Amino acid sequence: MELAFRAALLAWLAADATLAGSLNAITEEAPSRVALPWLALTASASNDWSTKTTVGREVRVALELAYRGDDPLSESALIAAIERRVETLPADQSAYGFRAVNLMFLKARSEQRGEALRALVLEYRARLLAA
Repeated sequence: MELAFRAALLAWLAADATLAGSLNAITEEAPSRVALPWLALTASASNDWSTKTTVGREVRVALELAYRGDDPLSESALIAAIERRVETLPADQSAYGFRAVNLMFLKARSEQRGEALRALVLEYRARLLAA
């Protein structure tokens, strides 16, 4: 279910016209040869969240946004758009074999990595049940 959730989330993000127009890539894992800015689903982990009658997983994912900017707020509108899109993932993901019971923001980390290179990592937790 973890891999299905990753695929569903990436497809949901890539289908957003605002994000597609603002990012050079929306990928699984950090791209090696793509101009900034890009968004990648860089990590995930899951554990059992089953009920007596239904298989379930709790999946945690980390999305990394890499961008350039001297001002820490330079991509605040893009970051807000990413957060809104993630948090509106439809619960019914039967095409991927699960239903999202809830999706919750956990934390964000931001860092400057050199001359005007910045990264933001957004972490989310999703609780899923098999469709």
